[in-house]
Amino acid sequence: MERRHFLRSLAAAGAAAGATATAGCAGVIGDSGPEGTVLGPPEQTRGDPVHPIQGDEMPEFTVPDPISGEEISTAQFEGERAFLWTSFYTNCPDGVCPALILRLRRVQEVAAEEGFGDEAAFLPLTFDPERDTEGVLREYASQRGVDLDAGNWHFLRPESYEAGVELMDENFGLKVQKTDGEQYESLEYAFPHYGLILLVNKRGIVERAYPRGPATDVERIVDDFRRVITA
Repeated sequence: MERRHFLRSLAAAGAAAGATATAGCAGVIGDSGPEGTVLGPPEQTRGDPVHPIQGDEMPEFTVPDPISGEEISTAQFEGERAFLWTSFYTNCPDGVCPALILRLRRVQEVAAEEGFGDEAAFLPLTFDPERDTEGVLREYASQRGVDLDAGNWHFLRPESYEAGVELMDENFGLKVQKTDGEQYESLEYAFPHYGLILLVNKRGIVERAYPRGPATDVERIVDDFRRVITA
């Protein structure tokens, strides 16, 4: 699988970053974002791990949604919907994944309240398909207050653990690996992981990367999404 533009340009970005005062980050000049974006430049740009940031094309991939039975492609929303993407697993023992899902769910609520639900989509991807079956995902949605009937929420479930690992690495530069879960009650294995949320506009361009998604203010994400939708 070929890496997208943001990874193909890693060497050049890294060289530019090395010349700046902040190691691993390229500087941003001006008060407007890259071409094709709505929001101004973020506080943080390219860093480590390397993942899409503002101005990059959202990686294109297709993954089944076990609840709707559809094959969901990130490219299918271009021209129609802005969306939020993140990765998670339902057995997450430390609160990171519930915090990620909460942020997507809050935007879903606001989209319904303010009448732009048909212009929004929410794409949380599990990297634990062995345990995150259709039934488990349905129950998790109920527990977290997700509205599956809104038609804009898609749990993405790779065909296998190996497929999920490859997808995360090749498309987002994020490493996923099982670790022994014996320190957690009733967990055979767990996943230390990076709490990334991406906001993608209707052009298929990343508007915001929130690398510390669980700690990012919920209303900040809501406001960013609203601005992208209404621009």
